[in-house]
Amino acid sequence: MKIIKKIAWVLLLVLIVMQFYRPEKNLEHGNHTAIFLKETNPPEEVKLILKNTCYDCHSNNTKYPWYNNIAPVSYWLADHVKHGKGELNFSDWENYSNKKKDHKLEEVVEVIEENAMPLKEYTWTHAEARLTDEQKQAIVDWVKKSRVLYQLNQQPQ
Repeated sequence: MKIIKKIAWVLLLVLIVMQFYRPEKNLEHGNHTAIFLKETNPPEEVKLILKNTCYDCHSNNTKYPWYNNIAPVSYWLADHVKHGKGELNFSDWENYSNKKKDHKLEEVVEVIEENAMPLKEYTWTHAEARLTDEQKQAIVDWVKKSRVLYQLNQQPQ
């Protein structure tokens, strides 16, 4: 029983120390998605969906919930954002080639149709991120129109 008590004290101490060493937050001010929005020209409905559903993990600016101030949750969220931006970063759109832009948009359709995005753990605390069938279709329709721009720019001249 003494060993369990010692382990519990060590874990408590580790959790307390973790509160003082937090991961860096993903915060960028300004219109960090302007180039993406200008190029792909989503309808207002889709812009709102992207803002409420995608940008927290797939851009350079995350709106953090209050519970992000508690470790180890802050580390878990930082990892999700890092992974999300590694897959697709709307703020970094200008640095993607046309081929990569086309591929990223193709992946958007795939994850929406497979209900893989938004993540379930995100929608648990962000009810506005739960997509209806109509919203999913609006995204898919917009992506298909946007992909044409990048597909045409890949054709050999």
